Amino acid sequence: MFTPDPIPRPSGPPASSTPLGDYLGQPRPGVDAGYAVLPRSLAEAMPLPWQQQMSNLLAEFHQAFGHLQWPIYRVVPSRYERLVDLDDDQLAEVGCTVEVDDNGELEYRLRDGRRVENPETQQVLVSCLDPIPKQGPGGPQPTPAAPPPPAW
Repeated sequence: MFTPDPIPRPSGPPASSTPLGDYLGQPRPGVDAGYAVLPRSLAEAMPLPWQQQMSNLLAEFHQAFGHLQWPIYRVVPSRYERLVDLDDDQLAEVGCTVEVDDNGELEYRLRDGRRVENPETQQVLVSCLDPIPKQGPGGPQPTPAAPPPPAW
């Protein structure tokens, strides 16, 4: 016998057709508009079941997209700094120079000679030391989880 009652529908919004894009579209560590970066030391420090799942996902990913002409990626730890707080090496890294103008004021210029307006408010991305500690041999080990309390 069939019931005349309607089929119950799940409450809440419908499932997304782009769940990974939705997740990575939110501000997340290691994610920008073009890339998602996983620090290898943290990935290798994940619990074994996570590592097994991750290696399976990556194997499928590389099987599906390994035929593409992949460039060599160079990931550089970086952070935003105010332009006026940079030293000469950092200014060179971002392609800026600083000079004293006729009025004795500092004037920031881009490589093409254009003047940077309001350098006090300009944020630029400069390389920094990697703040993520290395895991495994030669680096701090993750703190082991405390054992669960005994069940009485």
